[in-house]
Amino acid sequence: MNNTFSVTLSGSDVASLQTSLLVVLLPSDPTIPATLAELDKRVGGAISAAINQRDFRGSRDEILFLSGVEGGPRRVALLGVGATSAHSWRRAGALAARTALKLGTGSLAVAGADFSPAQVESLAAGLHAGAWQYLDTKSPPPEAERKAPVASAIIAAPVSPDSKTALANGIALGTGVSLARTLGMTPGNICTPDLLAATARDVASRHGMKYTELDRAGLVAEKMGSFLAVAQGTPQEPRLVAIEYSGGKAGEPPVVLVGKGLCFDSGGISIKPAASMEWMKYDMSGAGGVIGAMEAVGQMKLPINVVGVFGATTNMPSGTAMNPGDVVRSQNGKYIEIINTDAEGRLVLADLLSYVRRFKPAAVIDAATLTGACVVALGHTATGVLGVDQKLVDEVLAAGNASGERGWQLPLWDDYSELMQSDVADVKNAGGRWAGAITAAAFLKEFVGDYPWVHLDVAGTAYSETDLGFIPKGPTGVPVGTFVQFLRTRCGN
Repeated sequence: MNNTFSVTLSGSDVASLQTSLLVVLLPSDPTIPATLAELDKRVGGAISAAINQRDFRGSRDEILFLSGVEGGPRRVALLGVGATSAHSWRRAGALAARTALKLGTGSLAVAGADFSPAQVESLAAGLHAGAWQYLDTKSPPPEAERKAPVASAIIAAPVSPDSKTALANGIALGTGVSLARTLGMTPGNICTPDLLAATARDVASRHGMKYTELDRAGLVAEKMGSFLAVAQGTPQEPRLVAIEYSGGKAGEPPVVLVGKGLCFDSGGISIKPAASMEWMKYDMSGAGGVIGAMEAVGQMKLPINVVGVFGATTNMPSGTAMNPGDVVRSQNGKYIEIINTDAEGRLVLADLLSYVRRFKPAAVIDAATLTGACVVALGHTATGVLGVDQKLVDEVLAAGNASGERGWQLPLWDDYSELMQSDVADVKNAGGRWAGAITAAAFLKEFVGDYPWVHLDVAGTAYSETDLGFIPKGPTGVPVGTFVQFLRTRCGN
């Protein structure tokens, strides 16, 4: 994670900004705002000419470089925002920073019309996303080929108390997303349950949160036979972590965020095909999302009580691994028949959803890269959203839409629970080929306590196997944005 990256506001004349790269952000069918009139003169009217001649139309991700700048910025580029929304400004900010990264300018400034505080927040979060790199396990290139990382960015916007608050919130969100992406990108032999726990412990320590950690012995004491079944195949110590943030009134029921933290998933005895198995290092993205969200919450100092919980282990085939046909007892007392050892994430979540009852939550939202079936249904565009409390489902869908992490509700009717009935136990962990994303949620529902609950299947959205333009292939940071937006809406922030 680029810990040295900084974003600041500047209310000065755009044309006089001393920056290596000035990116001018303009929406579809643009006109030149008054804030850019002097800059247009500095470039010999090139901006107005490009717009009038339709050489630049403001389409999403469109970039046009200008030359011949007299004084002020060394380079000027026009970047299209497209149809404006919170996500479009965040995307434009990310692409602007990625452009600076590719050029090796080391810094950049973004300008346009007078950005509103909401746009400042989106831009700050986007700039963080675009400046992010994972270089921990790469040797540096020869010195002659090195390009400077993006260390700083300026947003040319009016400086006011509201814009300063928006900037701080954007930085907090960007930092949380970057943290989740860094954890996701880290190879599985480095990003172990111990590393996830240590990262969460650091977040809790810096923000004054209560930290609880259970190891294998602790899981045994809690009678978490479902979680332990997954962990019995690996010599690595499993970890259950809970971080408690008390920003709301004392005794007020918290919102609980729950994440799946499979640091690597081989499928166990029901082993996955070798092709693309390396992507299974991302099976901890739900846990990474919880940690990233708690980092953002701590920075924003939200007036709400929040608990972040995750379970971390690896799913490996070994002489001690669970077998298809085994029956284990979960924490809430229900017996589970293991049909498929590759349906392991739900086994971990089952005990986590039982564990969080002790917090008497106002709502519980879990996130997991749970099923390939969800990717088949929704592709890499939308997160699967399931739950039986429609009010909470609607809140989560609205939060996802506002944050740019769109979700789509799938049904969770009782009919699907019938597919999870077992001949030898109370429930089985796999329901067959059909409706796999839904039956996985139906399984989780068996372990939900007396609290409103929503499940997010982020298997298709937590990482991308292709370069998306505004961010490279790899981890996306989903579901940090959804988590944080939900919490902010709940507390009116």
